[in-house]
Amino acid sequence: MPSIPLNRREFLRMAGAAGASAAVFHPEALARVESAGQTVEGQTAEQVARNEFYWREIQLAFKLDRSLINLNNGFTAPMPRVALESVNRYMDMINMLPVHYQGMVANNVQTIRRRMANEFGADPEEIALTRGASEALQIVQNGIDLEPGDEVITTEQDYPRMLTTWDQRMRRDGIKITRLQFPVPATQDFLYNMFEKAVSPKTKVFHFTHITNLTAQLFPVQRLSRLARSKGIVTIVDGAHALGHFPFKLRDLECDAYGVSLHKWLLAPLGNGLLYVRKEMIPRFWPLQAAPEQQDADIRKFESIGTHPWAIRAALGESLAFHQAIGADRKAARLRYLNMRWVNALKKHERIKVLSEISEPAQCWGVMAVNIEGYDVRQLAKFMMDRYRIVVVPLVGGAPPNSVFDYQALRVSPNVYTTLEEIDTFIEAMETAVKEGVPESPDPIPGYPADVTM
Repeated sequence: MPSIPLNRREFLRMAGAAGASAAVFHPEALARVESAGQTVEGQTAEQVARNEFYWREIQLAFKLDRSLINLNNGFTAPMPRVALESVNRYMDMINMLPVHYQGMVANNVQTIRRRMANEFGADPEEIALTRGASEALQIVQNGIDLEPGDEVITTEQDYPRMLTTWDQRMRRDGIKITRLQFPVPATQDFLYNMFEKAVSPKTKVFHFTHITNLTAQLFPVQRLSRLARSKGIVTIVDGAHALGHFPFKLRDLECDAYGVSLHKWLLAPLGNGLLYVRKEMIPRFWPLQAAPEQQDADIRKFESIGTHPWAIRAALGESLAFHQAIGADRKAARLRYLNMRWVNALKKHERIKVLSEISEPAQCWGVMAVNIEGYDVRQLAKFMMDRYRIVVVPLVGGAPPNSVFDYQALRVSPNVYTTLEEIDTFIEAMETAVKEGVPESPDPIPGYPADVTM
């Protein structure tokens, strides 16, 4: 593929015609992103994060509805054009003769397994490709042998679907589920000590998130994994919001199992996920659907689901290439820059409270939670949509008695295609809400966790 020169005149011509030329982006999409990267070569990730000339090229790589401002990328994010076109291409190919092309595409997907392992620091034989984080995590949650009275330690701020899975095992198998509570933001030491103090002779599993979907609280995964291993405890980590969001390597976490949704921060086609299991732990977990005995130690047993959506699985390769063309460090720095833009602008307002960690750059990325004291965030989210066409999710906590985490917040999650103008519109909307208040509506936007797909 030839390299495409990027000069300012041509760049501005394309930017001005973007709306009218949406279909003209096909084969050059990835090359243009790579060429844009060459223009900022030698700059630090933080310098690139502020280079709007570079990020405008990234923005043009998406097919979006700019009449809405999407600040809910923590739900699921749009894929870049190259991945969208790849899905359609594989769909067309398979549809021509499914019995022939489906098997061919399935065999070729093994290349993506190796590429994902190389990019995110694992052995290819430790990577199973799934349909999302919920499937990946339920495989190991339901697949580990536990006896009546065995204890699983998790937290109240884990994802509702995963808590529901453990609750079902509690009803079915008579195990004990201990849900820990913690304030937000919390320090890494606090979270570590919280788990350490909760361990009992019956504790068999630690289950926690790498970064929570509520307030983006980061957990000390490696430290907790080492603690668990020293006591013979299995670690299952929910990484739905982590992989492709900020840089790290799976093997460095030292956990036993790790589940991911790739249609969030890796910008993959909807219905892509990943399960990482340490090689020596694979025989410990049963697959979600039956697999032959000779696969007991084979990571592929976790992919036994019958007919696969091979077109969207194969198109994952383009999303990975897009991620690599930007670079993990640049991507993470840009996400932090976008969020800190509104945080710094709004922190002068005493009633506006950020519930995410902002004092440590290494814990501040693309997801943050904020509220306005005295406001129902469901009404605030409706105000954002009705007046400013901003899509943002309200979080409403159903905290247990005596909990320190009785919360209301808007979760704000921009992405690499988000413009500064859109961030500034959110700033204006929040300041207007503080100044004028928000109208009460008989039908506010429902709060999380009523919709557990958030």
